[in-house]
Amino acid sequence: MEIRPTANGFLDLPYPASTSMLGTVKVTIGDYVRPTRPKKDYGGLRPAIGIHLLDFDLFQDPAHRDQASWCFEMRDAETPTVTLGQELQLNLIELRKADRLQRTTGALAAWIALFEHWQEDKTMSQIANEPVRSALDKLKQLSADAETRRLAFVRERALRDERSLLKDAREEGRTEAFRQTATNLIRTSDLDDATIAAATGLSLTDIAALRQQVETR
Repeated sequence: MEIRPTANGFLDLPYPASTSMLGTVKVTIGDYVRPTRPKKDYGGLRPAIGIHLLDFDLFQDPAHRDQASWCFEMRDAETPTVTLGQELQLNLIELRKADRLQRTTGALAAWIALFEHWQEDKTMSQIANEPVRSALDKLKQLSADAETRRLAFVRERALRDERSLLKDAREEGRTEAFRQTATNLIRTSDLDDATIAAATGLSLTDIAALRQQVETR
């Protein structure tokens, strides 16, 4: 598959350039093929347009240093003039480069200013876009509220701990079930330790310890 920016002719985007970009392409395609109606109704398929704001320069080649906004579409490798139109789009904006070039206007320019200069009062005082002003006020409120930051951190840590505990519980449950199966096989069959270990996924050391427990009872 080759990908091209619509504004600047053809440009191949090799996957190794950014592993995250490959994931982005997969997600965008998945969004496109996921129907809004039953699977047999292909008329329910919707265009998928991904918009991604990058806080780094993805395209660092000197030939691309003066372009910060990219719109990629899929085209056929053998017949480049045949594309999928606008049904699948991946829009990228390199924020740092866009801020340096100062070529965008309107709402997009205001949002770029917010992402790059939200802590600079002089710059942000010149922004009149109401949604951006609202986002700036909220961001400053969250940044200034130490208690809010602390609670957000505590909540994130609690969620992470909960996921870890659930995972450990599931692993422990599976291990205990395998141990019980191995114990039953030791008691009721003539299978050797290696065979039981292969059947249960337990180590030979675990099987030997279980066999010793069974034989000493």
